[in-house]
Amino acid sequence: MATYLADTNLLLRLADPASSQHPIATDALARLLGQGDEVYLTPQNFIEFWAVATRPVEANGFGWNSERTAREVTELQERFPLLPDSPEIFTRWLELVKQLPVHGKRVHDARLVAVLQAHAIEQLITFNTSDFNVFESLSLVDPGSLVALSEE
Repeated sequence: MATYLADTNLLLRLADPASSQHPIATDALARLLGQGDEVYLTPQNFIEFWAVATRPVEANGFGWNSERTAREVTELQERFPLLPDSPEIFTRWLELVKQLPVHGKRVHDARLVAVLQAHAIEQLITFNTSDFNVFESLSLVDPGSLVALSEE
């Protein structure tokens, strides 16, 4: 059994049937869960998800109201185990951002890496693997590669 932390972009595509990446997100997660792997979420996923879901469409969001967003969050909580935040995550995050060239929005990516490290999660599943290239020895999985495997 392998362990994965989901990047928020995967959850957003999962919740958005209009996205061209929705079927890939759905199929990739079905493949992992079907083979007995664990896919975890962290509180940060829900914070980022809420921000995008409630942001106006013209600002690259979903334009959802709080009620719809809350329903989606509840569904995600029911489907995936939640990793707790801990002081160790902050400590690891601070080390990463001080040591590596991580600035602006990438500090959120560094926090996901800190969650992986603190909880000994093996891999991060994300549509944006290039966002994580600065982090050494990180095992990244693009959902598209999992779907391609299942089509072979």
